[in-house]
Amino acid sequence: MAVVGGGLAGAALAWRLSRRGVGVTLFTGGPGRRWTDATGASGGLVRGFEPDPAAAAVAAESLAEFRRDAVLRSWAGYQELTSTYVLAADSAPDRAEAAVSVVDGILPGSATIRPAAGLAPFRGLPDGALAVVELHAGYISPARLRNSLTADAVAAGAELCHVPVAGARPEPAVVLADGTVRRCDSLVLAAGAWTPRLLDEWGLPGQRLRTKQIQYTLGRASPPGLGAFVDDTSGLYGRPVSTGLFLLGLPSDRWQIEPADVAADPALARRVTIRAAERLGLGAWPGAAARTVAALDCYPAGRGGLRLREAMPASPVFTFTGGSGGAAKTALLAARGAAAELVG
Repeated sequence: MAVVGGGLAGAALAWRLSRRGVGVTLFTGGPGRRWTDATGASGGLVRGFEPDPAAAAVAAESLAEFRRDAVLRSWAGYQELTSTYVLAADSAPDRAEAAVSVVDGILPGSATIRPAAGLAPFRGLPDGALAVVELHAGYISPARLRNSLTADAVAAGAELCHVPVAGARPEPAVVLADGTVRRCDSLVLAAGAWTPRLLDEWGLPGQRLRTKQIQYTLGRASPPGLGAFVDDTSGLYGRPVSTGLFLLGLPSDRWQIEPADVAADPALARRVTIRAAERLGLGAWPGAAARTVAALDCYPAGRGGLRLREAMPASPVFTFTGGSGGAAKTALLAARGAAAELVG
């Protein structure tokens, strides 16, 4: 099987396949591109709760795999923190309670739901807001996990190819930039933000995939008692990075950006600064040594999430993308399902 894309999704799929004894070649797209992709830029937040119960089941099971496997925790650099998810009062509390129940079934005692009023260090939360607090959550390094999964897949017999991919054929086969044609039994495009362009260039259906910018800023702050968090009422999210350093971001509205054109959006960075002061009281954040990170992810229209999709009906050509933001926390579980589907 051929997997095109050396990010976390591609590496996790190649690793799952290699552990099943499948011969797999992972095409990374070149030795330099891997370090500037969404995997390298991801904030790596992991938690069990999501407002949708089905999504919460996937996220919680993914987190549970990290927590029960010491090797994966080491590979990913997993750091456990509390996680707080703030929900607006009109965000279907019954569904939130159902999602918390799902998380509790997988990670007993981890998640509780409570009124957000008086929740430190938040300021100005709207009346009736709810907060889901998780004891067992935190963050990983997606790039570190990608590297470890790739190395273990190679140790199990997988082949790495750093020659850039120039095209694909529905037979299926991979066409390399040096003109070499590599035939395979199945071909999976796991190239993240590059996937829509590759599908178009190769004359394959577009699957209504779109690119979207992701961005956050690293600045000096230590909000007391605040671990990883998502505040749906303001859009702000973040986590501590190291002593005195905090990551904060807002969702971007920049869609359909070409991978070569991604650049930090100063207006979005300013909005993050304003929200940090309003919602967390961080008037001095981010400080003089701040750094803003920008990358692209790939989003599907309709049903989101990282999963295997047919590129063409009744063809062994697939895509494995559609992160919908935050896909790093579910990549291992998604890759397990994708590998089982491919082998089946």
